[in-house]
Amino acid sequence: MTETDVEVIICGSGAAGETLAIELARRGVSFLLIDKAAHPFVGSRGKGIQSRTQEVFEDLGVIDKIIASGGEYPPQRSYTDDGPVDTNVIDMPGPTPDEPYHIALLVPQFLTERRLRERLAELGHAPHYDHELVGFDQDEDGVSARIVTPDGARTVRARYLVGADGGSSFVRKALGVAFDGETLGVRAVVADVIVEGVSFEVWHRWGRGAADQIMLCPLYGTEMFQLMGPVPFGVDVDLSAQGLTALLRERTGRDDVLIQSVSWASVFEMNARLAETYQVGRVFLTGDAAHVHPPTGGQGLNTSVQDAYNLGWKLAAVLGGAPDLLLTSYERERRPVAEAVLGLSKRLLEAAKNRDMSRNRAVSQLDLGYPDSPLTLVGPQRTTGVLAGDRAPDAPVTGASGVPTRLFSLFKGTHWTLIGYDVPAGDAPAARRDVHVHTIGERGDIVDTGGHVRDGYGLTPGQWVLVRPDGYVAAVTADLNVIDAYLETHLNISASASPRQEVIPAA
Repeated sequence: MTETDVEVIICGSGAAGETLAIELARRGVSFLLIDKAAHPFVGSRGKGIQSRTQEVFEDLGVIDKIIASGGEYPPQRSYTDDGPVDTNVIDMPGPTPDEPYHIALLVPQFLTERRLRERLAELGHAPHYDHELVGFDQDEDGVSARIVTPDGARTVRARYLVGADGGSSFVRKALGVAFDGETLGVRAVVADVIVEGVSFEVWHRWGRGAADQIMLCPLYGTEMFQLMGPVPFGVDVDLSAQGLTALLRERTGRDDVLIQSVSWASVFEMNARLAETYQVGRVFLTGDAAHVHPPTGGQGLNTSVQDAYNLGWKLAAVLGGAPDLLLTSYERERRPVAEAVLGLSKRLLEAAKNRDMSRNRAVSQLDLGYPDSPLTLVGPQRTTGVLAGDRAPDAPVTGASGVPTRLFSLFKGTHWTLIGYDVPAGDAPAARRDVHVHTIGERGDIVDTGGHVRDGYGLTPGQWVLVRPDGYVAAVTADLNVIDAYLETHLNISASASPRQEVIPAA
């Protein structure tokens, strides 16, 4: 095998690239995270953090800082002929034992990415800015990438290359992967602005029709609003404070609203597109390089983060000796999700044109799963509880010590988790690497406080649940031999393999 400089090159340091880097860093995988931009992104473009992504951020160790960086979505105030009308945009019930995050967060994208970079720094890594990928070649052993840096051009050899470089992805274009979809006939302006004359407690919305709408959404964690509204095709848009003030006053009919400054602004055309494939040999696409969405419903950044979360543990496992089946499952699992989410985003865009901005459970991404994945072990028919491929629910439990904890706390980290429900003492399988085993029952190490594990998972005595590192159920079975065979087939983790022994130095 040709010697490599790093195991993985990640092209693009947005939310997807940073998530992937964190996943590799906490597993000890060497990587190079590069971006052709001279500095981090400074805009608010993807500002919604959905419930499932919040669960991912908890596992990555950033959820509290993410929450502290923003806030809940404010009520939306629509200005009508009969006066202002306030409505709640997000229609979700409160948290439950199995779903602890039920409130969509509003966090400007640049703050989300900043928190991810801080977590990456804690793990000893940082993005390399002003590093542009200009070409690459691959063979059966790896990828040779040509990168232009401030100090000149260099070639870096890696086992894998991941394109996380956005909708105009150089990596995708260099692979020749089709990016089919549609232009949605909407051109819009989005800008982060300081505004005088409106309150910071609500999301302001003006306009009667699809073409004359304008919105000001407070960006909690900052003093800015996000301004957004459709603009005509073929017309230059003045993105200065004066130009955006004129646009705002034209559509609101108010002369007491003044944009004092513009931090970031962009004019863009809405598209819905999906890459034909997510993998070509040793090169992968993730995030916006694989799919682009209209902003309605706050799905783009969330889908991108979850792409990278899915790919990261699989790359690390294969680099550690697991079979390539794990990597082929990436596209099998994530491309159907993006296809479904694109459909949702387009439906929400049509609703928004008619002034309907309401959001329900569909945007939370809590119900997305991988029932058709090659990593999903389909067992005997189950009529209640979780199925293989489902998201693994949370539940409050108590340790044998009497200290309260949660299943999510037991799942947190880079390992697989195997839970036995009401299993006899001594039935736990032999210890093995990368698998944490917990049992509920006589002499078990956790207690099912309030029966939430039983209710959330629909388990019967003697059953075992195998949970993947990314929090999805791989198998539900009463036969530990099935678990042993699964782990050996999918991960090369054998129940008979002895743990590595430490060498005792001679006296």
